[in-house]
Amino acid sequence: MGFFRWDGEDLILDCHLQPKASKDEFAGLHGERLKIRLTAPPVDGKANAHLLAFLAKAFGVAKSQVSLECGDSNRQKRLRIHAPRQLPDLPGLVHPES
Repeated sequence: MGFFRWDGEDLILDCHLQPKASKDEFAGLHGERLKIRLTAPPVDGKANAHLLAFLAKAFGVAKSQVSLECGDSNRQKRLRIHAPRQLPDLPGLVHPES
């Protein structure tokens, strides 16, 4: 299965978050999860808010179309991106209609 799956037009991502990194970036795989490095600190939900904004930009959607399904206070997170308009260059990530 890997780090992603499609649920209709929604993309579900399993991620491993590394807060307080030197830059925001996709950093390959961490086991069966997509590793994401973010500059935001893991304090008062700042890293989660930054993560949602980062993914919204990467997938070409509004921030309101990205939601955290589980892992609010954990590095391991599951996110839902509603109808992504674009797909970043990530290993194996393709739209099911491709």
